[in-house]
Amino acid sequence: MNSEPKISVGILFEPQIEFILYTPYRIGDAQVRGRQLATYDEGHILWNGRLYDELFFVPVDQANASFELLDVTIGINFHWERKEDQRFLGALKIIVEEGKLTGINVINTEDYLTSVISSEMSAKASAELLKAHAVISRSWLLAQTVGANNQSPTSSSDASKSEGLKWYERDAHTRFDVCADDHCQRYQGITRASTQAVRQAIAATRGQVLMSEGNICDARFYKCCGGALEEFRYAWADIDYPYLQGKRDSLTDTHLPDLSDEVQAERWIRTSPPAFCNTDNKQILAQVLNDYDQETIDFYRWKVTYTQEELSALILERSGVDYGRIIDLVPVARGTSARLWKLKIVGTKETRIIGKELEIRRTLSKSHLYSSAFVVDKEEIDSNGVPARFTLVGAGWGHGVGLCQIGAAVMGEQGYGYQDILLHYYVGATIDTLYE
Repeated sequence: MNSEPKISVGILFEPQIEFILYTPYRIGDAQVRGRQLATYDEGHILWNGRLYDELFFVPVDQANASFELLDVTIGINFHWERKEDQRFLGALKIIVEEGKLTGINVINTEDYLTSVISSEMSAKASAELLKAHAVISRSWLLAQTVGANNQSPTSSSDASKSEGLKWYERDAHTRFDVCADDHCQRYQGITRASTQAVRQAIAATRGQVLMSEGNICDARFYKCCGGALEEFRYAWADIDYPYLQGKRDSLTDTHLPDLSDEVQAERWIRTSPPAFCNTDNKQILAQVLNDYDQETIDFYRWKVTYTQEELSALILERSGVDYGRIIDLVPVARGTSARLWKLKIVGTKETRIIGKELEIRRTLSKSHLYSSAFVVDKEEIDSNGVPARFTLVGAGWGHGVGLCQIGAAVMGEQGYGYQDILLHYYVGATIDTLYE
């Protein structure tokens, strides 16, 4: 690849899209600016009194153009979900999908990354953390687009289907490259003001990606591993990526117990072993966590308690399966970080095994449980074996595969360079330059 590619980002999916073009934009042979409204109308887009199959607004002056989308939902299905107005560089495309309109931002890769770094974490992060995140965000993006033909297949195996296991890939988008929410990478345009440090980190790593065995790495990341990294196959398809392996989040305490073993997993989760991400330093945490993320206080080790009524109603609502009263939540299979990828739900009416990790997290929380690395304490068990209360004692925040953002922030503060950070979390990978 010799030149920087453009990418398309799906921003919002609504029956109507209200937007403001702050500078002149070209659509066909015409120029337009100011407040606009596009509405879904029986398979078409109604705009300015006419019906269209697609709208594509291209800035007249690329260097100074911007537009705003109103009422964009961020944090979809998370506890901090909310709407906000967002401003973007580049072009705006509006298409029809599934009875609604989709607003898409078409933008240069490096401009996109400047926003992602500021949206995924605080722009106050250390220079080395910002550089590391620039490389992994670029790698993940380009692995989904230009490198997609070289990636392994993502469909579930017959065995997994027969067990009812689910996982949620990021290949669901067919009309644009990536979405703007946590399903892909948080992208909020220029709404989150970037700093000179962010722009310098993007420039310093321009075109750099992680590579393994001739392919761009599928560089996954998340908030906090809880002390141990997870393998790709326990969160998604049964693929062994050599650079996404289980290991201890430490360069000094490198021994990792066999956390697929229930006894060792429980000991690990109920204690607080040393790790890069085992920190309560608020200045370091503020480098990674935006204000709405800081609404979550505990994440290295955490607890969630449900009454019987709360848990049985929650599981019914989230899964659509009536288990009756919940008797037990039984660990069936854990990965290398103690994250469950198979969990048996035992009820008075139904017993089933669910997985993988995100399906477990979605089933046991109104949004997403912090992670699937947890053990269960049952309290006040009646004569029929039905507990009155369940407490989930857990570790980490996110799927645990790839870079641990809080651990990387600590490494940056301890003086590690971005290359050291990357090669700690992506085992055996190299850092190569795709374009200048």
